[in-house]
Order: sequence, then structure tokens, then C-alpha cells
Amino acid sequence: MRRYARADPAPVRLRAPGNLPAELTRFIGRDDELAALARRLEADRLVTLTGLGGVGKSRLAVHGAAILQDRFCDGVWLVELSALREPGVLVHAVVEALAPVDHTSRPPLDALCDHLADRELLLVLDGYEHLVDACAELTAKLLRRAPGLRVLAAGRRPLKIPGEQNLPLAPMNDGDAAALFEDRAASVVPGFTVGPADEAAVAELCRRLDGIPLALELAAGRLRALSVDQVLDRLGDRFRLLTGAARGALPRHQTLRTAIGWSHELCTSAERLLWARLSVFAGQFDLEAAEYVCSGPDLPVDELLDVIDELVAQSVLVREETAAGVRYRMLDTVRAYAADWLAATRDGERLRRRHRDWFLGLATWCEMDWFSPRQAEIAARIDAELPNLRVALEQCLDSGHDAHLGQYLAGSLWFYWVGCGRLAEGRHWLDRALELDGGHDDARLKALWVVGYVAVLQGDTVGALRALEECRDEAERTDNPTATAYALHRTGCLALVCDDMPRAEALLRDALARYREIGELNSNVLMGQVELAMAVAFRGDLEAAVALCEDVREVCEEHGERWTLAYALYVLAYAAWTRGESDRARALLEQCLSIDHTFHDLLGAVLAIELLALVTLDSGDAQEAAVLQGAAGGIWPSVGLPLFGSRHFNQPHALCADRARELLGAEHYAHCLHAGAALGLDAAVARILGRTGGVPGPRRRMRISSPGTNEPAASPTASGGETAG
Repeated sequence: MRRYARADPAPVRLRAPGNLPAELTRFIGRDDELAALARRLEADRLVTLTGLGGVGKSRLAVHGAAILQDRFCDGVWLVELSALREPGVLVHAVVEALAPVDHTSRPPLDALCDHLADRELLLVLDGYEHLVDACAELTAKLLRRAPGLRVLAAGRRPLKIPGEQNLPLAPMNDGDAAALFEDRAASVVPGFTVGPADEAAVAELCRRLDGIPLALELAAGRLRALSVDQVLDRLGDRFRLLTGAARGALPRHQTLRTAIGWSHELCTSAERLLWARLSVFAGQFDLEAAEYVCSGPDLPVDELLDVIDELVAQSVLVREETAAGVRYRMLDTVRAYAADWLAATRDGERLRRRHRDWFLGLATWCEMDWFSPRQAEIAARIDAELPNLRVALEQCLDSGHDAHLGQYLAGSLWFYWVGCGRLAEGRHWLDRALELDGGHDDARLKALWVVGYVAVLQGDTVGALRALEECRDEAERTDNPTATAYALHRTGCLALVCDDMPRAEALLRDALARYREIGELNSNVLMGQVELAMAVAFRGDLEAAVALCEDVREVCEEHGERWTLAYALYVLAYAAWTRGESDRARALLEQCLSIDHTFHDLLGAVLAIELLALVTLDSGDAQEAAVLQGAAGGIWPSVGLPLFGSRHFNQPHALCADRARELLGAEHYAHCLHAGAALGLDAAVARILGRTGGVPGPRRRMRISSPGTNEPAASPTASGGETAG
């Protein structure tokens, strides 16, 4: 009989002791958070995971502790505190979890400290927020008495004791949220996967549920009876929809409402009141806005900061650093919960009016301060406040007796619609406001000249003319010289883009004279002078155009104005190129483009890129010129009619296209256009401002003829031959 040698038994791997529960579902994502948790626990003795209810604190704490279990020779021990109600038995709960053997009559805290004194272990305290004071006191004592102890606490607010390192847990990112939803949905609907047909709906579902894991898991559970689209359609009442957690889930995690409601129960009356009132804000808001809108006899303004601080500590509010300063926001789910409480107080309409009034005042201040060195700051502020401004506009326009406020607000934001790349949205609000009879002539007149201005830039000649003629007629009827001047100015601008240069010059000179008469000086007035310079330049008088723009540049520098300055630089660059000063033209255009990009002024940027393409061609790089033309072509659809459909504005483009196509050949020129169109604005600007000059080699210099003459469009002069770039 053949005998087999008996193999030695495999070595038994001893695992550190502990009481962590086995995980029943797959842990998804959170790689960055797990890494940060491991680093913190390596360096610090007390780490708290804080965050909103349902955001995944408990799961991350247990999973992260399990990964680190072998680092602690005396193990990892979990103490679940959510079901505990009496602070006096907290120490008993910890003792029970650690199971130290002590049958003496000593106080349990002393026994616990003795048990931990010479041990190296990780203690996980989960769900302590309703016992925060007692838990903080006990944790501090244990850390002082047991030098080998480390504590990982997971709750809705920090413990606020010395040595604490707080790790706020944000909702899941888009990718992790979609992966979690798909995984949990597959356990409900076998074989479920997110395919091309569902991808957009799942992404929207994850976005509207703020990436909150509990909400995503509850939504996945609804797939037993509904499709993804049906779940999405029913999110208007998310708290009724998102119920029915798995058996055995913690009571506070049975429904989305109870998860958020548990945080609400932990708040003081002042915190609950402010939470409800803050629901009138959309997106971010700052402290000053909250103080104006939400304060009152029952919530004094000088106490509001302390209450906000507590709501941030409890993860009801998220504090964010932005270009507009420190701001706060609520997740949509948190805001929806608060809105229900605000409705119950019957105080919602008053709060919405206060919200509207604050943002009317903000828009008024920003419009006045636009003509100042703070333009970039104002642009960033309005960017940050846009969701709230939209809510304020809706409030005005949905209330019949406040239509005039909507007209005023939409008109006051002209600098943002025009100067920060929001022409289409501005047109939307202005058109809506003007459909209503506000009963206030001045507000309507302002909205009329602003919508006329926007329509001009969009290439809507009919709409612009209709609005501006109404504005001028009504301004003269009501004896409003300011509105009359603006109507004339924008009608002159319309004539400019429609190639009627004599009429444009006459109207713009008339408007500028009226501005001087009434003492009006702002970015609009200076823009009128730049537009006059364009008109006289297109008529062939470059010297006069340069004089007008140099004057604008001087005034802009005196007042710190940058937006209008960019357009003056554009005209000066056009004049420099026409005189054959390509290097100066490029320098001016790059400065112009840098300013336009700062404000996200799409019109100013695309005009600068169009002219830069021609300057680049003149510098000997036909290929790069074609790429820039393609980039401009990709931007125009976001602005309006390319080059306004104007023969004069189109001349540099047409000249560049003809010459580049000739030098490159039709096929290569088309390839370069396609490559440029794929860049997008940011990449195109980075490409331009990162360039060090034209490609070395032979240069071909061309001159645009004076517009309005019968001379050829280009008069090339060879300088060493031609190049294909």
C-alpha cells in the first residue's frame, strides 16, 4: 500500500480580538475617505466622523476599523449608542461591549480605566450625538487614563474635546453614488445593471438625492415596484417615497424622514426655527443674507451666528470656501425637510418676501458697484447668488402685484446677462417680466432697453428694434431722459451690427451727449463710446477711433473698470493690426481676452479670438489661425448670430478664412477648424495665452482695406514667400 506523508497543518493566523459585526452588503467606494481615516488614526488618538443622517458614518467607521483591526494588538471594539437614552448608563454600555471581568464594588469607570490602562486598542463609539456631553466627558477621561487607547467616534456633531480631529463625511461622489445604487438595485431586481438607457436617469436620481447612501438604498428598494424613471418622477415627495428599509435597520434609518428627523430632534428650538427659515434659500447663502432674512424677535440677529455654528457642527449646514467668501448651503434633502416645517409655521410667505427684498437690494448694489475696481468680485458674487436670484425673480413674477419688481430685478442684472456670458438666461427673464403689466413705468423702461441690448447681441434685429422703439416712445411720453438716452444708445448699437454706420454714429453721438447732460457715467456710457469708435473705424477714420478708445482706457484705469476696457483694447488692436503692428495687436488682444475670460464674457472673448486668428495668420502660422477660427466657431452658438451677420464685423474672419484655406488647402483647413471647434473656451484661452509668438519662418503680411470702400479686401505684400504653417 502506498503511504503518503502527512502534510504539516497550515499556520493558524491569529486575528486581533474585537466585536465588529460582519458586513452583510458590499461596501462601495469611499476610497479617499478610508485613506484619510487611516492616516488620522495613525497620527491622532481621537478621530470623529461627523455628517448628516444617512450619509454613511456608521458604515464607514465599522468598515474602516475592520481594515485597521490588525494594527491594534488588543483589537477593535464597537459600542453602539443609538439605542441608549440615559447618560448615566453610558459607562456601563462601554464596559459591556469590552466585557472586562470585574465583580468588585468599584465604580465601573474605575474598572474600565484599569482595564484599558495598559492595552492598545481602538474603541469605536457609534451614534453618540444624543449623549454628546456625557460621551465627550467619558472619552476625555479614558484617553487621559489609557495612553494606548485610540477612539473613533461616529456621530452627527463633534465631541469638542482637546485633541479631537474631525473628519466631516460628505455625500458620495457621482460615480460612487451610481455604483451603490446599481449594487443595491441588483439585490432587489436580479440582473439589474445601469445601461445606456438608464444612465442619465440614474445620474439625475443620484444628484437629486444628494449622494446620500441611505436615500440611494431606499430608492433602490423601490425598484421592486417601479422603474428608475418612475422613482425619479416621484421624488417631489421624497419623504413619502423613500421608506421601507431592510428589517433590522436602526430605527433612525427606517425611512429618509426619520433619518433627517433624528437630527431635527437633537436641535434646540432656535436651531429648528433657523433650519426651517433657511429653506427659503436656494444653493449657497452668506451670513449677512441669513441675518437679514431669518432674524426676528424670536431669533435675534446677534444670536444668529451661534445658531448657524451649531447647524454646521450638526452637518445640517455645509460651510464652503468660495470666490465670493465663506458661504453655507443645505443639501436638497435637508432643505425639503425644512420646507415642510416652514410651511407648518405658516410663515413661509413672509420669509420669501424678505428673501426677495434682500436680493433686490443685492442686485441694486452690484449694478452700482459694477463701475469700480470690484467688477471681478461682483461677477463672482452674482455667480454664487444666481440660484437665489432665480428664486427671487420667480417670486416677483409669480405674484401679480410684484411684476414691476421682477422687471426691475431682471433689468438691474444687465451687467451679468451681458458681461458674464448669460445672454440666453437674461433674455428668458426679461421676456417673462415684460409679458406682465407691472404698473411702474421706470421699471418697465429699464427692462425694455436691457432686453433690446441683449437682443442686439443675440442677432435678433426684430426683437431688439421692437423693444427699443417701445422704450424710446414711452420714455419720451413719461419724460424719462435716462431711459431715452439708453434707448438711443442701444438703437445705435443695433445700427452698428446691421452695418448702417452713418446712423450708428449719429445715434451714438446723440446718446453720449444726453448722458453728459444728465451726468451719467458708468460702464454702459463708456461702452457707448467704444461702439462709436467701432462705427468710425469701420468708416475708415482709425485716428478718431483710437482717440475715443484711448480716452475710454484712461477713464477705465481711473475708475478701475475692466469689462469695458477689454472692448476698447479690441478696437485698439484692430487699429494696430490695420497699421501693420502685429506684435502690438497681439499684446492688446491677449490682454483683452484675459479680461473677457475672467468675466466669462463670451461675446468679448469670441471677438478677440476671431481677430487673433487673423493676427496669427499675419505672423506666419496659417495652421494655428485656422485652429483659432474653429475655436471661435465653436463658441458663437452660445452667444448668438455669428459676428452678428454683419459685413464689417465679418471682414477679418472672411479674410483670414480665405487666406488660410489658400495656404493650407481646403482639406487641411477643414481639419484645423474641426480641431479648434473641439477645444472649448477654456482650452482655447489657455492655448492662446500660453503661446510665445508666431511660428518661426516666412511671414505674409496682409492689410484689411478700409471698410466701405471698393478696394480689394486684402493687399498682400510678400516677405520671403508663403508658408503653409
